[in-house]
Amino acid sequence: MKWLIVSQSFAMVAASVSFPFYLLFIQNIGSDISSFGFAYGLFTLSSALSHRFIGRLSDIVGGQILLVVYSLGMSFLFLFIPSTGSIQEVYLIQIVLGTLGALQKTSEKVVISDVTVQGSRGKNIGMYHFWTALFSSIAVMGTGLILEYFTIHFLFYACSLFFLASGFVLLLFWSKLKHTDRPMTGCK
Repeated sequence: MKWLIVSQSFAMVAASVSFPFYLLFIQNIGSDISSFGFAYGLFTLSSALSHRFIGRLSDIVGGQILLVVYSLGMSFLFLFIPSTGSIQEVYLIQIVLGTLGALQKTSEKVVISDVTVQGSRGKNIGMYHFWTALFSSIAVMGTGLILEYFTIHFLFYACSLFFLASGFVLLLFWSKLKHTDRPMTGCK
C-alpha cells in the first residue's frame, strides 16, 4: 500500500495545488459566470458519463493500468493548459479532465480493494486517505508562497511533472502490487 500512497500523493498534490489556480485561469478566459458554470458542468457530466465504462474497463485491464493512464494523461494535459486561449479550449479541457478524474476515482478504489483484506480494509483506507490528504494540504498552503516567485504557467508545468512522477511510481512498483494482492475473503 505504501507505493500507492506515494504515487497518489504525487497526483493529489498536483490536483489540489492546481485546482484553485485553474479556476482563476479559467476566469481570465471566460467572460461571464455562465461560461464558467457551463465549463464546470461539462467536467461533472463527462465524469458521470465515464464512470460506468471505466468500471467495466477496470474489471478487464485492472485498476493499476488505469491509474497509470490517468497519471500520464493528466501530465500530458497539464502541458497544454497554459497555452489555452479560448473558452472552447477550456470546454474541451474540462471534458478531458472530467473523464480522467473518473478514471482516477474508480481505479483508485479498485486498487485499494485489491491490496487490502477484509478485517483491516477500513484501517488501511483511512491511512491511505490520511497521507494523501496531508500531502495535498501542505502543498496547497505552500503554493501561494511559491507563486510569489513564479508564474501560474510554472505551476501547471510543475503539476505535470508531479502527475508524471505518480505514473512512474506506479510503474516502478508494479511488481510489489502483484505480491500484495490477496484474495478477498470474509474469513481469517
